Amino acid sequence: MKEARVHPGPKVTIEDVPFPELPGPNYLIIKVVVCGSNPKDWAIAERSPGTTQGDDIAGIVHSVGADVTNFKPGDRVAAFHEMLTPYGAFGEYGVAPEATTFHLPAGVSFEEGATIPLAGMTAALGLYQRLGLPVPWLPAQERLPLVVYGAASAVGAFAVKLAALSNIHPIICVAGRGAGYVETLIDRSRGDTIVDYRAGDAAVVAGLRAALAGEKLLYAFDAVSDKGSFQNLMHVFDRDRGKLAVVLARKRYEGVPDSFHKFFTQVGKVHSDRYPGLKGEKKLRGRLGDQTFGAIMYKFFESGLLDGWFNGHPFEVVPGGLHGLQTGLSNLKAGKASAVKYVFRIEETPGLAGSKL
Repeated sequence: MKEARVHPGPKVTIEDVPFPELPGPNYLIIKVVVCGSNPKDWAIAERSPGTTQGDDIAGIVHSVGADVTNFKPGDRVAAFHEMLTPYGAFGEYGVAPEATTFHLPAGVSFEEGATIPLAGMTAALGLYQRLGLPVPWLPAQERLPLVVYGAASAVGAFAVKLAALSNIHPIICVAGRGAGYVETLIDRSRGDTIVDYRAGDAAVVAGLRAALAGEKLLYAFDAVSDKGSFQNLMHVFDRDRGKLAVVLARKRYEGVPDSFHKFFTQVGKVHSDRYPGLKGEKKLRGRLGDQTFGAIMYKFFESGLLDGWFNGHPFEVVPGGLHGLQTGLSNLKAGKASAVKYVFRIEETPGLAGSKL
């Protein structure tokens, strides 16, 4: 079968690899119909060339392990592949644990499904496991301001959607070119608003202060974690009680005191505790383990897709299948994506023989 490998640049090569074997009794082999991409796919390749990238799988179950109970061959699914392990989304067939796989209803396309696994779970971990905010099934009962920085990104937009399901308002969204999309996610009648970062840092801070109406900020999800985002947030935070969730670990958070409550989302923790957090980070007491939480949230996503109160992120299909990955990842690196997720149809890969179930 064909599989793509990502190298610095980013440069993508297509290789012939053996058909995957089930790594354990709780895993599935999935025929990948559409794969999604994330900034980590080019970023990790810069320091770990040739590693397995691509973790957003949407496709059809090929086979299941002996202990898998909720899936069978032929099921339409989306899944979060375990990062940096063999057989990810960038190939004809991928492997994923049952706990991070969910059914796709007939009315949900593979393209939409491929936008959800990594970004949706990153948002959920940040809001509920790191910041300790109310979950949708036990929603907030009072005003609870939340800033989502980078609200038009896939992670940021999922954070806005989930916060709204948790009755968290006002949601103060920092966005730029994608502000039009973010507008469709918020409820102005509940105080939700958008602050345009293109006006400059001083304007962002002023906009945040105006939206908070004199309150000090207690909760922020920083889906950017770069370009001055966290420094801007520190101007409005309650420095004693505030909590900040960030998405980049290899970052010096200059201007954020070491004593401040900041948390790294680290989506890989829904698979394993081996993934690192931030130095000095403290786990919130009373939280479920991330692996248990992840399994619950993927069932929650599945239920929402089935009933129509949850959906994926806007997407753009990059032509060429696996051969389109280099273009898509280069565009991600260049910052060209706004309110859109790049996805790739495997069957469009030139020269693909076409594996069958």
